[in-house]
Amino acid sequence: MTTHLPTCSCCGDALHDERRIDFGFNLPDAAVGLPGEALHRLGVRALLRADGVGSFIRCLLPVRLSQDTELALGAWVQVDDATLRRAHELWEEPGYADFSFTGTFANHIRPWGDDLLGAEVATRVADPDELPVVTAVRHPVAARVVTEVWDRDEVLSRFPHPLPVDVRTDLGDGWRVVRNAGLTAGFADGYDRFTAPDRTAAVSLKRDDVPGRAPSDFLTALLSGAPDTRPAQRLREELPDGGVRYAFWLTPQDSGRPRHEFYGFTLHPSGSGAGIFCTHEEPDALAWAQGMWRSLAYDGVS
Repeated sequence: MTTHLPTCSCCGDALHDERRIDFGFNLPDAAVGLPGEALHRLGVRALLRADGVGSFIRCLLPVRLSQDTELALGAWVQVDDATLRRAHELWEEPGYADFSFTGTFANHIRPWGDDLLGAEVATRVADPDELPVVTAVRHPVAARVVTEVWDRDEVLSRFPHPLPVDVRTDLGDGWRVVRNAGLTAGFADGYDRFTAPDRTAAVSLKRDDVPGRAPSDFLTALLSGAPDTRPAQRLREELPDGGVRYAFWLTPQDSGRPRHEFYGFTLHPSGSGAGIFCTHEEPDALAWAQGMWRSLAYDGVS
């Protein structure tokens, strides 16, 4: 099965290190939507002047995550024109190693955006081969971004782009699913969607409208009209909490469609459930689809 890993927004190299995850913002928020002729790069991509908006330097914002992971955010800091000129003079000179400056954070980043955007920050060069690093955030709430350790899944699930690690993602109503490395994330038409060039998964939540009905009977109702697949293409698993998991899958020969299809349900005794629909190109990606299905979990906390 092909693995689709993200690439560094600075150099384009594939990102394989699960302990450091790099994610970059191409522009400051205030410059998004400006015409190309209004954006002026000063020799390197990290130095920018935007007509009518201001001057910006791209920096690294390091965020410590659980599971011994660091999130290195390549984001923008707004500075005065003199600081931008100074950065341009020093960028590829020995003096760059001692460069430091202050400015205001210029990107809205969930889950800290409302406090972080516009906060004053202090930066310095920690490694001459990298961007300047935000060392302090001078805001009573936003300062927590660089001083605390954050839950890895909670933070990374906010980033829709492909990541090099699996991320447990909140679906709402107490349900979770593991979004695998290399998948983008989005929500449309009532489905959480996770995609890569060779595979897709769409997850929706279910609610039994018959109070007190057993999960097995709810499953029977959901399977009404489903194709009658061979026993080797069906799985049913009873869960310790009294729930039930069921899945079936179709090959292109079965369905006449160009990709393999996988349908799965996980139902809880409370009447709450989740369904997943996966497609994949390679037959051996069935194990991936089954893993996505089995990762559906209900904890009753929305």
